[in-house]
Amino acid sequence: MMKIKFLLLLLCATLSMSGQEKKLFTLEDLNFGGTNYRNLQPENKWYAWWGDELIRIDNEQCFLVDKKTGKDIRILTDDENNERKSGSKATTIIKDHQLYVVDAQGKEYQLSTDGSREIVYGSAVHRNEFGIKKGTFWSPDGQRLAFYRMDQSMVSDYPQVDIFPREASYEPDKYPMAGMTSHKVTVGVYDLNTNKTIYLQAGDPTDRYFTNIAWSPDSKKIYMFELNRAQNDCRLVSYDAETGMPLGELYRETSDKYVEPMHPIVFLPWDDTKFMMQSQRDGYNHLYLFNNKGELLKQLTKGPWVVEEVLGFNKKDKSIIIVSNEKNAIQRNIYSVDVKTGKRTLLDNGRGSHHGELSESGLYIIDRYTEPDVPRNIDVVSTHTAKATRLFTAADPWEGYQQPIFESGTIKAADGKTDLYYRMVKPHDFDATKKYPTVVYVYGGPHAHNVEAAWHWYSRTWETYMAQKGYVLFILDNRGSENRGLEFEQATFHQLGQIEMQDQMKGVEYLKSLPYVDANRMGIHGWSFGGFMTISLMLNYPDVFKVGVAGGPVIDWKWYEIMYGERYMGTPQNNPEGYAKSSLIDKAKNLKGKLQIITGYNDNTVVPQHCLSFLDACIKAGTQPDFFAYPGEEHNMRGHASVHLHERITQYFEDYLK
Repeated sequence: MMKIKFLLLLLCATLSMSGQEKKLFTLEDLNFGGTNYRNLQPENKWYAWWGDELIRIDNEQCFLVDKKTGKDIRILTDDENNERKSGSKATTIIKDHQLYVVDAQGKEYQLSTDGSREIVYGSAVHRNEFGIKKGTFWSPDGQRLAFYRMDQSMVSDYPQVDIFPREASYEPDKYPMAGMTSHKVTVGVYDLNTNKTIYLQAGDPTDRYFTNIAWSPDSKKIYMFELNRAQNDCRLVSYDAETGMPLGELYRETSDKYVEPMHPIVFLPWDDTKFMMQSQRDGYNHLYLFNNKGELLKQLTKGPWVVEEVLGFNKKDKSIIIVSNEKNAIQRNIYSVDVKTGKRTLLDNGRGSHHGELSESGLYIIDRYTEPDVPRNIDVVSTHTAKATRLFTAADPWEGYQQPIFESGTIKAADGKTDLYYRMVKPHDFDATKKYPTVVYVYGGPHAHNVEAAWHWYSRTWETYMAQKGYVLFILDNRGSENRGLEFEQATFHQLGQIEMQDQMKGVEYLKSLPYVDANRMGIHGWSFGGFMTISLMLNYPDVFKVGVAGGPVIDWKWYEIMYGERYMGTPQNNPEGYAKSSLIDKAKNLKGKLQIITGYNDNTVVPQHCLSFLDACIKAGTQPDFFAYPGEEHNMRGHASVHLHERITQYFEDYLK
């Protein structure tokens, strides 16, 4: 009898456990501004290189790691830690708009005296285009500093306002719009030994861009790419670092569309007479080897794929370690490239999305990667043998939650031949016999992609939130997006939004072919370029999308900044037809569906003039979009405001699409 009772109790307990419902996500779990977001991210371990020694940093402790076994073998003391961190290099600082150098002994040297909001020293210039991320560049010997000086006194102010003081205050941004006056940049060189500054004699800086500054290994020469305002004529020029005089033009590349230098040249560590350069001159971003006279020695990589990143060099093997999408257009894999033979050797498992960090000699690499069903793995890999040792495997942080179904595939672009990659996210209890409201998430612009062979196919967590609420999500990388070669990327030249819409509508065509997609309940959402695409699609195809939410949208490219806007659209003066075709102002009358427009009130990337001008056009046309602004926020909502934003976006679809 006791045995029967025990079995009945065990059966009841088992049935109870099997019937337990999995947890539901909230935006506090999924959004980066949420209170529980960190706990729902794949666990990480922090590894770094000290020379060729691998260390792990954990709770302010440093562990030395055995690269062969992956085991921690001893704890470094505070003294050892501080000793390794100590250095003798000078640093730069900016105080009250002026640029200073602080030497290894702590002595301070002031390099500028006329710095202001109009004369900017030592900061990134050209609105961070052309791969520019900083404004100071130390020579290899640490004795000279090259720095940017940007005169933007001639650039018009955009009238931003700070509404939070008792009396709102004027806080203008320098914002050079397409076709208008741009700033002027020069490059100074400060010598620690002489305490003097000279400027590179590059000629009149008007309507020119200076980028990708590099030093010669002996610290005597400076190299930079110089680009005309039309961005179709690019030159690599060398200068004497002591006098600032030009030494010669080493390379020139022109295009009937645009040339986009994104990376400085890099000299081979084992041969000071040769440098490696990245270029899309054959249609894909590849590596080229030159001598210091500017003579092309050979093309190092070639094929219908792109080098996405150069991680550094294996000095012993005389190879370059790169990340490319040679295996698949939506993968990132690590290779070594033999400089002498050009032979490429795969250094990872050939799947997923890999990010690497080389040791000082380049003999080893920390390989952090994900796959669609792998949250995070970390390996240490020999770049000589490609042998990997597992350091860490992250568990699925979403275990115990109702997880949606993530899928990926391809469709043909509007040209009928080009493969486009998509991601689809479905509810966890998806039933193909039912009809689902479907939301297209779109970006579609240059230098970005949405689909990658990473965890969950690179899905944004908001898609999970929407799938949990019973929606199907569809995301397509159209022509014009990144890492597919020049023909793919430049298909949109001088007509932003047009080819992109054609490809996105091929995605819609595919969705309509699926029995479970409710074509009468189709929505669309995007931010920035995606906001532009959202409104463009709603106005050009007003009977397709019932609901849309557009964040930070470009409305007319004549109000966007010069460097980005003119690269893809030219100027309003020389491409009036393209600007007219892409403008959404005269199409405001076409709005049929429910459209919510959201912006940061102090957006300094897509300035509020875009949204407000479109609202004015809608008023005149008699159409009725909804509008919401985030005071004090810029182009993207920061902190917990992002949770509020995504709840608002979600609720709009819940109110009008479901």
